[in-house]
Amino acid sequence: MIFPSQIFLFYFLPLLLAIYYITPKKYRNHTLLAFSYFFYLWGSGLFLFALLASTSVDFFLALKMEKKEGHARSRWLAIAIAINIALLAYFKYSNFFIAEVNEVLTAAGSTSIKWTEVVLPIGISFFTFQKITYLVDVYRKEKKALHRFVDYGLYVALFPQLIAGPIVRFHEISEQLLSRRETFEGFYEGTLRFSWGLMKKVVLANRCGAIADAVFALNAGSLDTKMAWVGVVAYGLQIYFDFSAYSDMAIGLGHMFGFRLPENFKRPYSALSITDFWRRWHITLSNFFRDYLYIPLGGNRVSPSKTYINLMIVFTLCGLWHGANWTFLVWGIFHGTMLIIERLSGLGATKATNFIFLRRAVTLFLVMVGWVFFRAVDMTQAVSILKIMFVPVSYPLPFTLFEALNYRNIFFMSVASIVFFLPRNFSGLTLIERHRQPLVEALRVSAVIIMVLYSVALIVSGSYNPFIYFQF
Repeated sequence: MIFPSQIFLFYFLPLLLAIYYITPKKYRNHTLLAFSYFFYLWGSGLFLFALLASTSVDFFLALKMEKKEGHARSRWLAIAIAINIALLAYFKYSNFFIAEVNEVLTAAGSTSIKWTEVVLPIGISFFTFQKITYLVDVYRKEKKALHRFVDYGLYVALFPQLIAGPIVRFHEISEQLLSRRETFEGFYEGTLRFSWGLMKKVVLANRCGAIADAVFALNAGSLDTKMAWVGVVAYGLQIYFDFSAYSDMAIGLGHMFGFRLPENFKRPYSALSITDFWRRWHITLSNFFRDYLYIPLGGNRVSPSKTYINLMIVFTLCGLWHGANWTFLVWGIFHGTMLIIERLSGLGATKATNFIFLRRAVTLFLVMVGWVFFRAVDMTQAVSILKIMFVPVSYPLPFTLFEALNYRNIFFMSVASIVFFLPRNFSGLTLIERHRQPLVEALRVSAVIIMVLYSVALIVSGSYNPFIYFQF
């Protein structure tokens, strides 16, 4: 079940809202947890029981750890984190590991390992990191362990951000789990934020995605330089509008139920450096790696050489977190290398106001080059596309690409590309913020209604198009 679907918009969400608001406050977590588990069951089937089992283990281990001090406390933390990482490693990386081992064995003339491929549970990368933040926050005594399973279960499985974030650190939401206030104002803001995200996904991301998919589906012999660049830019727009749309919808849904979830994007394509880009892109993931890995490794408090090693460790793991593929690993190493170069050269600073246009253009160029690795099926395709991008070739336009480059897709990709040129301090969210002037407010709400109706019409007439980050 995805947010921009008929089953969610017309059945799941209205039914949940109706039952949630007639439920007494002390039982609302129970209602929300039950619907969250149903939401996960719909998309992941029996993997729900794996989620329930791992959540139960965390819940009891955290209570056990809270009662201990010193080495005993550390031991329980290590056990709990090891269990979570082991589950993530098994489901996400075992297929990749076995495939690589089998390639070596085959090359050496040995018998390959018989293996039944493991299916990846939806959202495991996201909720595993959330569970780790809970365990670490309790270990550090920043927050007390939750003593009701329903509260911890809801923290892990809260359906708006269960599948693709934002990654909510426990200390950011712990009080809201125990006591929150649902208001009409919050519900109104949430509805507008959800509608904004729905439009970004259905109208912009999907249109850009149609062009990107057509380009990346071509073989190297049919793809020329101009279309390679069009495909990469289309994918850059698709992944931004797709992922930020999900975050907008998740934050909006959170508002409807009284939760304030953290922001996940801040105009990343207006960044002045790769360092600045990572302060603006997938902010909750950056914060997780900073607070739970980079700083514990020593952060900036160690020697420059150790700092660079720490950065490379973080971004190598960041790449692997996104997927078990050499392309993701190279993408992470690419960004880690760019960050190290910026630190060595001083180009990562964002306070200077000189050459802003040039710095934005260079950063955007580097980010787009990185997206080639992120989108490519394998390293062979990534290298082929990069070669075509920088060694000019020209071919006739293939028919499949001609179909994708229809007027509607070109128009909405052009609209989406405006994000490359907007001022750094501009935010699209200002367009949906509540205004005190009744006329302005009425016009704004009317515009939102029109966008939603158009989006719903596309959903009803269109095909299934999941979010990119569902695969992670």
